[in-house]
Formats: sequence, C-alpha cells, structure tokens
Amino acid sequence: MLTISHEQLKAIVKESVKEALEEELIKMRLMFFPETSDKEMLDISNRYGKPEETSVYKETLYV
Repeated sequence: MLTISHEQLKAIVKESVKEALEEELIKMRLMFFPETSDKEMLDISNRYGKPEETSVYKETLYV
C-alpha cells in the first residue's frame, strides 16, 4: 500500500493540472494562427531571406 501526505498529493495534482492546461492552451493558440499559402511563404522568404538553420528553442506538437 502506498501512503503519501496531503501536501504531496496536492502538489502532484497541481502539477498534473498545470501540464494539462498548458497543452490545451497551446492547442487553442494554434487554432488561431492563420494558414500560410505557398505564395505568401515565397513572398516572406524573398523579403526577409531564409531562416537560420540553428534555433535556440524548438518544440514539436502533435495535434
């Protein structure tokens, strides 16, 4: 039998809820980003050049 304190259980639940809300918030934010056509992407690339290959931060979301 596993025994944990009230504070430990509260911390575990709080962290789990926080993680779930963050994931849902990311999904909601992505819903409001407009799609970009190939023509628009070409225009952006011509104006500003190609992005650097190295990035400081990268996150992959599977929606």
